[in-house]
Amino acid sequence: MYTILIADDEAEIVELLRLYLEKEYNIVEANSGTEALQQVQNHKIDLAILDIMMPGLDGLQLLKKIRESHHFPVLFLSAKSEHYDKILGLELGADDYISKPFNPLEIVARAGALLRRVHHFDAQIIEEKATEQIVLGELRLDQSQCLLYRSGEPVVLTSTEYKILELMMKQPGRVFTRKKIYEAVWEDFYVYEDNSIMVHISNIREKIEEDSKKPVYLKTIRGLGYKIEAPMEQ
Repeated sequence: MYTILIADDEAEIVELLRLYLEKEYNIVEANSGTEALQQVQNHKIDLAILDIMMPGLDGLQLLKKIRESHHFPVLFLSAKSEHYDKILGLELGADDYISKPFNPLEIVARAGALLRRVHHFDAQIIEEKATEQIVLGELRLDQSQCLLYRSGEPVVLTSTEYKILELMMKQPGRVFTRKKIYEAVWEDFYVYEDNSIMVHISNIREKIEEDSKKPVYLKTIRGLGYKIEAPMEQ
């Protein structure tokens, strides 16, 4: 069973999520950012559900600490008024967020989707991809290890960033709309417009481009979406 960390200073929310998740997962709880960091250090965490506003370390500070040595997916809980914090969370390496108040069943669904993506669905798919690599210019995506290399050097990606790159690098030159990216990567219907995909694209550019403001790989097609292609030889 996978282990999920639930961290929120509201005990009622922690209890509610535990009741919905404990049938399928091992649950580790925390009521502050400091306590949550201790749980990360003491347990093998596969997914974290973090509130942004917590005593001790808030969720954003906690995420920065986690990303120093861990790459498991993080789902943020935030009040609707904390829009800037949501975007900042994605920039710091969060994989998804959901606003309070929320439907617990949506948390269950999103947690399951994140875990499936990270663990590559099942062993059969991993085996099928054991020798698959995608090369695009100086980028090499090793699907057997879920790793990206740029000029031979490993590039650290979040699970969401990896899935976006994998989707696009499989079809270089194709224009992907936000709707297409969202439904393929998040495995859910695209029902609203937000900035999460734009933030993830920006983070990817920072990691793969010489100059993220003048991208040669990952380009925006105005009014349509995004595409990735090998840079043209000078």
